[in-house]
Amino acid sequence: MDEEFGLLDTDETDSPGDEWEEIDYSDTEADRIARERDREFSQFRDRITDADQFKVQESVFDEATYGALYKLVQDGHIDAFGGPISTGKEANVYSALAGEHEARSASEQPSGDGEEPRGQEVAVKIYRINASDFREMGEYLEGDPRFEQVANDKKAIVIGWVRKEFANLDRALAAGVRVPKPIAVERNVLVMEYLGTADGRAKRLSEVHVENPRTAYEVVREYMTRLYDAGIVHGDLSEYNIVIQESELVVIDVGQAVTIHHPNSDDFLDRDCENVAAFFARQGVDTDGEQLREYVEAHANPRSE
Repeated sequence: MDEEFGLLDTDETDSPGDEWEEIDYSDTEADRIARERDREFSQFRDRITDADQFKVQESVFDEATYGALYKLVQDGHIDAFGGPISTGKEANVYSALAGEHEARSASEQPSGDGEEPRGQEVAVKIYRINASDFREMGEYLEGDPRFEQVANDKKAIVIGWVRKEFANLDRALAAGVRVPKPIAVERNVLVMEYLGTADGRAKRLSEVHVENPRTAYEVVREYMTRLYDAGIVHGDLSEYNIVIQESELVVIDVGQAVTIHHPNSDDFLDRDCENVAAFFARQGVDTDGEQLREYVEAHANPRSE
């Protein structure tokens, strides 16, 4: 695949600095909605439960997950649900049409053709609280300055994880890293930019033939540097967590990304460098994990502010 792989213009972004806003993962509005179960919510829940794309989740979606979806619809972030984009052990991602709130936000931006964007597609990532490995998730929250303490409670940890993923996406964008744009978060549900075309989801780097691997490598290297400079380490970066969207490389799956305060952040950075360098070395780029790590550290100073 012949791509130019342009970088985001950092002049259009604000540096995230060294401020870490505390993340609240207490009970949400979705929990209240599920407890009260008014007539409109009950009707919504029944429609979702009966929808083909959600039937397989009936046994693992708790009441408050339906409450979260209901709240996102009521707030205008989602208008209609589509089919599954991907399924995983801990979360499923579905396509959806953006609601009035997102269509209005999009219409404030010039579309290039003078037409108001309608039916904008978004991705809805739903974490299944009962199926999540909350102990492993809790370990990734250790040392994060955005959490006063990590609760030993499955629901609280999963909600904290989802809010952390939203915050990581925000911070990455502020640092000039191309990631899916976060739109809204409610309990264990995250709404973000859909990556793909009418033919399906965006292809992972592992799924395409890269015509100019050196250029792609330099883009990924720069993204890793910008993330590190912003105090973030992806922790699971490889050709499987980078996709191609309209000639851009996009980093995905930042839920597990840790801050530099995490006790294992250095090990995670080593692993990211080894994985990324190994992939591009197979494409003919002269690099290795040690060389990549040296570059990242030489061009970033995450503790400078």
